[in-house]
Amino acid sequence: MFDFVAKKLFLTKGKGVHEDRLTSFEYALRDAGIAGTNLVLISSIFPPNAKLISRKEGLKRIKPGQILFTIYSKNQTNEPHRMCAASVGLAQPKDTSRYGYLSEYESFGQNERQAGDYAEDIAAQMLASSLGIQFDVDKAWNEKRQQWLISGQIYKTHNVTQSIRGNKDGKWTTVFAAAVLLF
Repeated sequence: MFDFVAKKLFLTKGKGVHEDRLTSFEYALRDAGIAGTNLVLISSIFPPNAKLISRKEGLKRIKPGQILFTIYSKNQTNEPHRMCAASVGLAQPKDTSRYGYLSEYESFGQNERQAGDYAEDIAAQMLASSLGIQFDVDKAWNEKRQQWLISGQIYKTHNVTQSIRGNKDGKWTTVFAAAVLLF
């Protein structure tokens, strides 16, 4: 029987520009290194005992045509100079036998840092609430992060984010960010 609990995962991102919307997305997948695979979008759980590996190591482990279970975010625009971002945030518990959370976030008008921080915030809030950590959702990110660090239950947060300004000539511009699960 196949064990469908991922043992490893990696983060990747890409961007693409083309006259055609779908081709722009394809180019973003190529830039992310996963265009030759079949993506399956799943919900947002970082599996217990899973290890986060580098993009380089992760890309070595996939094959053309492979089905990849992913948590991904994509955003597209054909408006010249419009800033768009796609981000996946990750929050890992200190106790690796527990599951963590991933979050998907798309935005317009935010740079990579802004979108990435927000995606991390979403994932950390979901993890904190599942662990019973009290926090004030209205506090700034840094204040909430301090509350989580003090609790000692959240190990790390990460994000992978791609942002770009829309093509000046109005071609479709796509941003893509993903967590790819490996079995």
